[in-house]
Order: sequence, then structure tokens, then C-alpha cells
Amino acid sequence: LGPPAMAVMAGEEQEEDFQRFLRRVDEITNLVQGLNSPDPAVKEKIIAETEKRLHDQETSKEEETKTIVNRTVINTQASDMANAEAVNADDFLAILEKDAKERAKRRKRNEHLANALKEKGNDAFRKGDYDIAIQRYTEGLEKLKDKQELYTNRAQAFLKMHEYEKAIGDCEWALKCNEKCIKAYFLMGKAHLALKHYGESKQCYEKILQIDPQKESLFEDCMKEVNLEEKRTKDEERAMKEVQSGKLAALSIKELLQKLDRPDQNILYYTGGIRLLTGAVKDCTEQTLFRTNNGFSILNDNKVVRRGFCAERKNTAEVDLSVSLLFLWQAVCAGNEENLRLLLTQPDVNAQLPKLLSSGVSEIQKETLALISLYSENENGRRLLVRHQDLTEWLQILMTFVNSIDARASSAMNILSGLTEEERFRTQCRVMLSTGVLPLFTQLLTSAKLVNQAALACCIGIMGNLCADVVIRMQMAECKECWQACLKLVDECFDVSTPKYRECLFAVLGLMMNLLLESNVIIQYFAVDISGRCMSLLGDKDGRIVTRAIGVLSRILPASSSAVEEVVKGGVVKKIIKFLKAAGQITSNYGIKTLSICTRSNRQAQEDLVKSDKRFSVLLKLLDSENEMIVGNAAFCLGQCLVVPGAATSLLNSNVVMILLKHAGGDATRTLVQENAAIALGKLCVAEPRHIFQLRELNGLAILNSSMKYMHN
Repeated sequence: LGPPAMAVMAGEEQEEDFQRFLRRVDEITNLVQGLNSPDPAVKEKIIAETEKRLHDQETSKEEETKTIVNRTVINTQASDMANAEAVNADDFLAILEKDAKERAKRRKRNEHLANALKEKGNDAFRKGDYDIAIQRYTEGLEKLKDKQELYTNRAQAFLKMHEYEKAIGDCEWALKCNEKCIKAYFLMGKAHLALKHYGESKQCYEKILQIDPQKESLFEDCMKEVNLEEKRTKDEERAMKEVQSGKLAALSIKELLQKLDRPDQNILYYTGGIRLLTGAVKDCTEQTLFRTNNGFSILNDNKVVRRGFCAERKNTAEVDLSVSLLFLWQAVCAGNEENLRLLLTQPDVNAQLPKLLSSGVSEIQKETLALISLYSENENGRRLLVRHQDLTEWLQILMTFVNSIDARASSAMNILSGLTEEERFRTQCRVMLSTGVLPLFTQLLTSAKLVNQAALACCIGIMGNLCADVVIRMQMAECKECWQACLKLVDECFDVSTPKYRECLFAVLGLMMNLLLESNVIIQYFAVDISGRCMSLLGDKDGRIVTRAIGVLSRILPASSSAVEEVVKGGVVKKIIKFLKAAGQITSNYGIKTLSICTRSNRQAQEDLVKSDKRFSVLLKLLDSENEMIVGNAAFCLGQCLVVPGAATSLLNSNVVMILLKHAGGDATRTLVQENAAIALGKLCVAEPRHIFQLRELNGLAILNSSMKYMHN
């Protein structure tokens, strides 16, 4: 037999040995359990079966004095049939228990040794010494052959060594130890993928999802990888067939790449060749042939091309060459994820992209942005960018295009909008935020009349989205210059009424709302100014702007009692009540929160609300809302205003008691709904005792008593 056949036989023997070991473990476990059974009949049957097993073992393997199970030796000293039969049940049970304890001790000792070897293997793996790692894991398995972690760890090391069949074998052994081992299926899927066994790889990943539905994200990523690799292989096979069949388009790609491979030609020669090559790339087949014929090596292997592309101050010929390369890469990468990935693995491309964006040459910037857009427009492309690029300075670089009046501005903002969805990008933005980004951003805000206002509105929205990152939001909220720039932009809206500028105003109000999730001395310092600007916007004709102005008020007023006094003097209560009569849910949420802040401690606000909202018709409507925040704040406002003389009496013929009782005894997820409703109910009955009659009719006195607790607190 040749080596492959012998290896197969060895594997079969190993499998048979392992299965025999597992069967013996199960049989011995069943015997021990039977001997401990309280049922005498079961116990007697097990004793008889055990004696028979001993007799059969003595007669069939007379020459053997020990049996090896999982490298553990069990002593079976020979004895004649008469002695075996003479052993009574109690003695035999004692022997079995003693033997079980000894085996448990040996297993514990072996497990300790196996764990130590596993750690040594892990240490070697981390250092990249995969041969040593495999050796240590193997030694561990010699100590404990049913330890799943050793199989999966060794499989991982085999994957690093490109020994995929061995990795699959170890994963199969791991699954014999634990049929729900997700790591085993994951590594087996990787190994099958490397062997181009796409169907088997998908089956492994599907198993992961069956075992744990929470692994859906991992499953989707793995399936994307398989589908991408499968598509790459099919594309390359199709491209090869076209070359072999002599198709002109396929042959032209190869020929053009060969011509570009000629060294030491004039830069114009290479520029012309690259443009011809770009024109020849029509579909996926040409894209694949470009890749399989080492098209991406143009930059690395050709000194003239590399020098022209990487030159810091480019002459006209070098600009033309660079633009030609950018056109070519767009052609070969559009819709082709494998080519997108390979392009970013080129060191010079990675290093030059931010430099090209900052070059100041509009043609180069335009085509660089177009190339980057191929990545930013989908999740996989963005992940490639984040993985291969240092994006620390990109926010600042792309933000500068707000000063551009052409398509570069919108391209840059679209790229940023996509990148802000990636957590890793947001994390990298923290690095240059205070030193580079915020100074530039405030300068753009203060120059809003002069820059590309459509792009500026997008830029402000992007900065607002970045506020989802707590660190970024905190730094921005503490930037005095940023707040001043926001206020300046709001001030200028009264002079500039163009639609694009109003989009900037709408965006900056949203940014301010996000920043006001923070609380600091800077916000307190600007509270009166911010609330004053918002009051002036309440008369705006654009409902979106009014809604956001009220939203800013709802978040800035808690920071300053002085701001509350100023807006109350400015008639905020009457204005908000007017909006609430016909407002949607978002405006209602902001509006009632603003009123609850004003009425909490300001008597004038309480009196203004009673005057503006006759018989509390607006508040009663809000108390019927399905939004718990609105209900809770409406109940709070009502409770605060009941101290005004006559307020409680005006509600005598209403259903307010029933509404408050429903909320006070309800099951809202926000406990403040129950508390505020109970407090308002208590205050109502204290201010106007006649409400107690209706409360008594509704059997609500118990809830009223509980409301006293909240009032006392």
C-alpha cells in the first residue's frame, strides 16, 4: 500500500479506537449507575451482567493484564472463574468505586497536563510559531484525547499552515467531542472555502446559525465571503475560457498589460497605454483578466509610473498619468469587490489616496473622490476602507471640499455620510477632532454665506451624526467657538433666506439638539443666548425649523433658570400652547417638555398656561396620547398649574379624574407616568375637594391615598 492508503487506514483505526473508548465509558457508567440502583432486581441483573463481562474478558484475552482506555490504564489482574463468582455484590461495588476514583484521579491529572500544553500551544500560536503550536496541541491530545479545545486550536494552526485537510479532520474530531461546537464549524467552513468546497463551506456556516440564531451577523459575514470567493473563481474560469477561445477583447487586455510592462519608456507612452487599457475594460471578464494578469502591479513594478504617481508636486504629464491611473482603477473596480480589495493592498495606493485628496489639483481630486465613492457606497466597501486605510485625517480632508463650488463638494460629503456609519471611522475621528476638525468646522459655519451651502448643510448633518459617539459629542459640546459659530449662523438666517441656507439652519438646530445631550459650564454660559435665538425662530414659516427650535428649547432650558425666566417673559407658554393645538407627535413631545420645565418653578409660566389653555383642553388631549413621554409631562404640567386659583375648579365638568386615575393605576413602562398622574390627581382633590366625589364613584380612593405618598416625597 502507498502512503495515502496507509494514511487512510491509520485514520480509520484512530476513529475506531476513539469510538471504542467512548462506548466503554458509556458501558462502565451504566454499570455503576445500575449498582447504585434502589431496585434490588435491577441491582441483581447488573451484578450478573458484570460477572459475565469479567468472565468473557478473562477467557477471550487471557494473555492481557490491562486495558488501555484514553491512555488510562485499568488494572484487570487475572483471576480464575471461582474467585470471580465468589465476589459478593458489596465487595464488587467497592472495587468498582475504587477503580472509578482512581480513573477520575488519573483523568484530572491528565487534564491538568493537557491544559498546560494547550496554554503553551496558544503562546506559540500568538507568536506565529504554528509548528510548535501544533506539536504542543498534539502532546496535549496524547494526555486527553477527548478534549475539544485542543482539536479546534490545532485546526486553527493547521489553517495558518495551509494544511486544510488536516484542519477539517481536527474539526470533525472536535465535533465528536461536542456536536454543537461553533468554533469547529467556523474553522471547518474556512478550510473548505480555502479548498474551494463552496457548498460544504456554506453548510458549516448554516450549522452555526442552527446552533445559535444569535450568530446571524457572523453567519452573514461568512456567507458573503464564500459568495465573493465563489464569484471570483467563476469569473476567472470564464475569463480563461475567453482567452483560450481567442476572443479579441480578452486578448487585448493581456497584450496591453504586456506593452505597459516595458521598462524605461517615456511617461506619455505609459499614459496613452493606460488610457487604451481603460477603454478595453468593458465588463467583469476584462476586470478579471486585468487582475489575473497582474494589472495591479503596474504601480509597483514600473519606476516611471510609480515616480509620476507619487510625485508631491506634479507637472502636467504627471497629472495626466495620475488621472489616467485613477480612471483605470475605477473601470476595473466598479462592482468588483475582489478588485476593490486588491487595490487597497497596494502600499503606494494606500499612502497616496489622502495626498491626492489634498493635492489641490481639481482633476486629480475629482477622480480620487470618484474612486473612493466606489468603496463608500456599500457596507463591504466601507469596511475595506476602514480596514486598510488610516482614516484619522480623512474627516478634516473631506470637510475642506465644502469650499468647492463644483461636484467635488457633494462627492466628498457623500463619502463622509457613508463612513460615519462605521464605528471604527468614528473612533479614528476622535484623534484630530479638537486640533484639526473643530477649527475647520467653526470656520465653515462662520463663513456660511461664502461656502457651498448645500455641502455645508450635509457637513453639519454629518457632524450631528458623529455626536452618536460620546467622546466626540463631549469634545464638541465643550468647544466655545463651535457654539459661537452655530449662533452666528442662526443670526444670519434672518438676512439670508435662500432655500440652501435654510437647510443649513435646519441642520445646525439638529446639531445643537445633539450637543445638548451633554451638560457643562459652556452650555450654561450660552443658555440664555441659545434660548433667545430659538424664541425668535418660533415665528418661522417652516414647520421643520419651528419643531427643531422647540426641541432645542426643551434641552437648553434645564441648564439655566435665567433662560427659563427670559423665555417665559417672551411669551413662550402662549406660543407653545398654540403649536400644541395642531402639532404632530414630535412637536408635541418637545413642546410639552418645554412647558413642564417652565411650569416646574416659574409661577408666571403656570398662570400663563391656565390663561392660554382654557379648561386645560390642550393638556387633556395630550393626556390621551399613546406616547408615554407626552403623557408623563402633560400630567406634570397639570399638577404644577393646579396651584393657580380657580384652575382645579375649571375642571369640575371634565373627565380629568377618570383620565388621571387610568394613568395612575396603569401599567406604563415609565413609572413617572404613574407618579405624575397620581400627584396631579392628589393636587386636584386638594385644590378642589368636589373632585373627590367623582373619585369615590370610580373607586379610586386607594390610588388617591398612594398619590399622597408621592406628594409627601
